[in-house]
Amino acid sequence: MNEKITVYTTKRCAYCDAAKTLLQRKGYAYKEVDVSDPDLRMMLIKKAQGRKTVPQIFIGDLHVGSFDELQAFDKRGELDALMNA
Repeated sequence: MNEKITVYTTKRCAYCDAAKTLLQRKGYAYKEVDVSDPDLRMMLIKKAQGRKTVPQIFIGDLHVGSFDELQAFDKRGELDALMNA
């Protein structure tokens, strides 16, 4: 099964780890893409509409944003609603 969630990360990123932990705790599979490579990082910046920080989280084509935004999305119940749709 293809994961709906893609998490763009780098190594040694506490917020990346927090996002992955939140998703794992909820039982949601995700694809992780390490954007340490400059070319991949540029691709992410374009995809994330100029945002340069990691993590950047996408659910399908929906750009959720950073860990803080993912956490807020979850607290509002939107994450479960979207994943169960």
